[in-house]
Amino acid sequence: MAVSQLVAHARTLKLVTITDAALLARIHDTANLVQSGASPYAAVDQVRRQFVEILGLRGCRFEHGTLLGRPPRLEQDGSVTAGRAHWPLEQDGWPDGEIELRTSVGGRYLGRFMLLPEPGIAPAPLQSRLAAVSLADHVGAALDTAGPVLDG
Repeated sequence: MAVSQLVAHARTLKLVTITDAALLARIHDTANLVQSGASPYAAVDQVRRQFVEILGLRGCRFEHGTLLGRPPRLEQDGSVTAGRAHWPLEQDGWPDGEIELRTSVGGRYLGRFMLLPEPGIAPAPLQSRLAAVSLADHVGAALDTAGPVLDG
């Protein structure tokens, strides 16, 4: 198992106490997909679909490459920041527009999911947001083992 996969697995274990069985099953399925050596694109696509379901999104897409702009960000602890400020998610709901969830390994940026919340829908609970972070970590591990450049 690669170091990046071990890091993703360690984060998954931290979630066990606060995440329900259905979310853990999704994390487990994605970890198995990554460990099986499947295409990183298969992991990206699976996780993108899972984000729509578990976060109640209108849509989700994945971007490789350089960061453009400063959209609000779903952080590793499940909170959201807009600019440099904490976004009061429970009070104000999701920020308008897309929200990024970065994938990285060892501090090296590999890409980001751009989450598009459904207008007027309450944000997903913290356990779902933490599961999303763990899923993004697994995608980071898949991208890391695939090499520096992906076309597609």
